[in-house]
Amino acid sequence: MSVDILMPALSPTMEEGTLSKWLVKEGDKVESGDLIAEIETDKATMEVEAIEDGIIGKILVLEGQESIKVNSPIAILLSEGEKLSESTSANEAKKEIKLEVQNNNENIVKINDVKDKAQATNIINEISNKSDYKPIKQDRIFVTPLAKRIAKQRDIELSSIKGSGPFGRILKIDVENVAIENSYNLSAQKIEHDNFEIIKNSAMRKTIADRLVKSKNEAPHFYLSLDCNIDELLKVRKSLNFKSNDKYKISVNDMIIKASSAALIKVPKANASWENENTKYFKNTDISVAVAIEGGLITPIIKNVQSKGLLDISINMKNLVNKAKDGKLQPEEYVGGSFSISNLGMYGIKEFSAVINPPQGCILAVGSGEKRPIVINDEISIATIMTVTLSCDHRVVDGAVGAEFLSEFKNFIENPSLMLL
Repeated sequence: MSVDILMPALSPTMEEGTLSKWLVKEGDKVESGDLIAEIETDKATMEVEAIEDGIIGKILVLEGQESIKVNSPIAILLSEGEKLSESTSANEAKKEIKLEVQNNNENIVKINDVKDKAQATNIINEISNKSDYKPIKQDRIFVTPLAKRIAKQRDIELSSIKGSGPFGRILKIDVENVAIENSYNLSAQKIEHDNFEIIKNSAMRKTIADRLVKSKNEAPHFYLSLDCNIDELLKVRKSLNFKSNDKYKISVNDMIIKASSAALIKVPKANASWENENTKYFKNTDISVAVAIEGGLITPIIKNVQSKGLLDISINMKNLVNKAKDGKLQPEEYVGGSFSISNLGMYGIKEFSAVINPPQGCILAVGSGEKRPIVINDEISIATIMTVTLSCDHRVVDGAVGAEFLSEFKNFIENPSLMLL
């Protein structure tokens, strides 16, 4: 018995996808678990496995086709020795008949009872042999010989010209006016094309746009900023990396992830998400980290950060970044998370405000560390200062909770040894 192969839901939020590549062709024998196609979602390109044994009887969706709804058929899988059903052939036959008679207004064909393609062929032949079967003729075009010759020389379609002569006859002036207009449009088009380039938005870009608009429209954002002295953190990082003998390299971002987790454990009310009727408070700290990739942004998740050391965080982060850039992230590696971090410090950005990653309640925007004059013990000193901004969903996190989180975060950043407790 034939089975429809359906467009799979590769993540909880997926509604449609693009079939980027078929790994099989019609007539190929497949077994359960064999890879049959590559599907591009809004986040990654993933391989799809066959769920049953059989033969690929019919491919219904071409490579590169976009916006394929989840659970819609993309191919037909047949059992050993089975052929496509008669109903399938009948449906194709009906389409053929419609194509044959669509330009004939004088014949009405009943095709609902067509059983197979042979019957369809007989009906088509019967229509063609009828004495009253006449294809629709194009209206005659009235044109002067000179206008016709000029139109041919300049490759102008006569049917597109409205004649100004008697009874609508196309004259020389009509053709020349169209030629001038076409020349003007071509020049304007060339100027416009030199000015810009139009690139079709990818599924990822569209999803990012939808989610950010939804976040800004629905979540009442407010922002809290704080300066952190990272001199001590940089000393600890330098010491750790020096002692590693290049076996590993801890980044400032790894230490920020750890500090965020430690602050969330101290202030669990900030480790929450909005769910309309309820607010979800997380016990673990699953930190989503924004990563820029070709065509957009993705937020892979470092899970259970509260139970990981800096080395584990560093290794996990490098692996997830590499998978994200290769488009190989699995849904469980980027769907979910309890708190987000967006770090643009490596680009020299001093300070910015990030858009909340729904349904999470907060996202921490991290700027660059730079030397600034500060007052310590009534004396002006030079220190490396990093500005962070916490974006909060006021439905989930109140101002006092956000301020308390930032205070704890600052304490861990300025006293990194506390993160080891």
